[in-house]
Amino acid sequence: MVTIDLSGKTALVTGAGQGIGKVICQMLNGAGANVVVNYLNDSEGVNCKLAEDLVAELGDTAMAIAADVRDSEQVAIMLDKTIERFGALDIVINNAAILSHRTISKMSDEAWSLVIDTNLTGVFNVCKQASTRVAEGGHIVNLSSISGSLGLWGTSNYAAAKAGVEGLTRVVGNELARRRITVNAVASGVTSAGAAAAIPEEAKNEMLKSITLGRVGQAKEIAAVVLFLCSDLASYITCQVIHVDGGWIK
Repeated sequence: MVTIDLSGKTALVTGAGQGIGKVICQMLNGAGANVVVNYLNDSEGVNCKLAEDLVAELGDTAMAIAADVRDSEQVAIMLDKTIERFGALDIVINNAAILSHRTISKMSDEAWSLVIDTNLTGVFNVCKQASTRVAEGGHIVNLSSISGSLGLWGTSNYAAAKAGVEGLTRVVGNELARRRITVNAVASGVTSAGAAAAIPEEAKNEMLKSITLGRVGQAKEIAAVVLFLCSDLASYITCQVIHVDGGWIK
């Protein structure tokens, strides 16, 4: 029987207190990895509570760290704290992202910048700081989206950021190959843990016609591919964008 064993490895997951990030943390930890749950502090403390609840669930092999991925200095401190606690950093998952959908004629400069700064510059900041800190033979996985390929209505900021993440993934993978660090992206379709809940029923039914499997995805289905890419089973895969979208992109 083939199993994935990440015992002794340490993984950092950004934006990890809820949704797909939370499930990725649970799956990596279930495979034996130490997990660092990153979150962005908010005025009401909601993100902190979600992260701490997840750490309480996972136990002593997990810790929560607040850091804004838009701030390279905060990212560097977070990675150093991770290494100080667990001795090394082997896996980095860039999951932190936000949505702010509007048609381009109605999109504010602020909405454009906020999404680009978080979803693209944030990934750059983490990859940059991780490039000198991830252990040889480690793994970086960036969460992308089919929006980067399909150009879905009202997503110019989000689609541009995710397309940028995919290009960044290929470049960083090339640059870190000399240290046997693999760098890949997972481009997910619509999932029940994401934007699907806010889509009107009529629009959702129309969308499902384009998905070969005829349904939205589950967070665990995205997380499972991330887990695979963080394992020795994927040691010969790098600079790739893996679509996990039920056959939406053909």
